[in-house]
Amino acid sequence: MTPDAWLLLAAGVVALLLAWTAWTLTRLRRLEARVARTWAVLDDRLRQRADLAADLASEHSAALGEERAGRLKTAAHDARHPLTGDRELAENALGREVRALPHEVPGVPAATLAALAEADGRMALARRFYNDAVRDTHLLRQRRVPRVLRLHADRPLPRFFDVEDGLDAVPLGAGTPRG
Repeated sequence: MTPDAWLLLAAGVVALLLAWTAWTLTRLRRLEARVARTWAVLDDRLRQRADLAADLASEHSAALGEERAGRLKTAAHDARHPLTGDRELAENALGREVRALPHEVPGVPAATLAALAEADGRMALARRFYNDAVRDTHLLRQRRVPRVLRLHADRPLPRFFDVEDGLDAVPLGAGTPRG
């Protein structure tokens, strides 16, 4: 090969590396925006669930029972304003209280309980979308070339939001072999 051919080959390799780096940076920026959007949705769903739980505990404390209403109200308050700074722990406590509520409570409109159950389900789905975005970001940033080139190294890795939401158990479907 002539020196010009080597130079052309080296320029082509450098151009491919630059194009791949630009594509990866664009992907990292999009993932960062996706994480921010999904966190905003998750935060909104968490607040909505806490507000509905607090309203239920305040407006229907006699029907729920003073003890259960007090626990629900405290858990909702702690979820909105966690004292220890551990929001996941506070959200777990609220989630357990919400899932412990019976499906029907005399004196409480069924629509109120349904709205709270729906908010709990929407929160669980929002958490899944958020954690998927965080996982994708971690996977891309942990690849060899982004690590070596220190792409987005100045930005902190997003944290997973792990709470008990009742969606972790995968039911066996019709086509799934039973063990």
